[in-house]
Amino acid sequence: MANCASLSLFRFDRLRDRVWVFSQMGLARPALARTPGIGFWKLVGSGTGEGFTPVPNTAVWGILATWPDLATARERTASASVFARWRGRAAESWTVFLSPTSARGQWAGTEPFETSPDGGTGPLAAITRATVRPRRALRFWKRQPDISAVIGRDPEVMFKIGVGEVPWVQQVTFSIWPDEGAMARFARRGPHAEAIRAVRDEGWFREELYARFRVVGDAGTWGGVSPLATRPEAA
Repeated sequence: MANCASLSLFRFDRLRDRVWVFSQMGLARPALARTPGIGFWKLVGSGTGEGFTPVPNTAVWGILATWPDLATARERTASASVFARWRGRAAESWTVFLSPTSARGQWAGTEPFETSPDGGTGPLAAITRATVRPRRALRFWKRQPDISAVIGRDPEVMFKIGVGEVPWVQQVTFSIWPDEGAMARFARRGPHAEAIRAVRDEGWFREELYARFRVVGDAGTWGGVSPLATRPEAA
């Protein structure tokens, strides 16, 4: 367990670098597991949509990890061998640092985030992770494009990306919001709210986890800027 999490995203423009990072999804695991201070970790690919998506984006890959504190998270993501190698091959990289404030459910049979009371201010982030039941996958993917379109159009979301471990069945959405009100408004309306009801009524997921975080810092850029640099006006 840890009280700081990091999500590091890397964009690879050249074909040879995309082939290389694909191989790292297996080859980087031993070195990452030996990184001092690291707790729970996952190597993830990304999708082409705004949230859960079945279509992979071969340019963007990521590392999610937990750490004992923010100082360790910053130092290790800046200097540990796996992070340094990926950054050296990437055209661009960005890491966001997160303080877990609430979590419900499990990821691969574990509870990865150690939560603490939220006494901070500023942006909030959410992670939704699910393993889709194979017999429910077709119904899930028929509904999912509506949800992705809604989050992509939401004027309040500061950042959003869909990542995952296994295409089609193990998916993660990560989003950043300027405040709790903006996050709550998205969760209550439209296809997202309908999907939540369907999850409960129809049993779409074999395993799911929802976690909320206070954003406590970042490093690097995405699209040439820090996604935290500009906050949208509240609706």
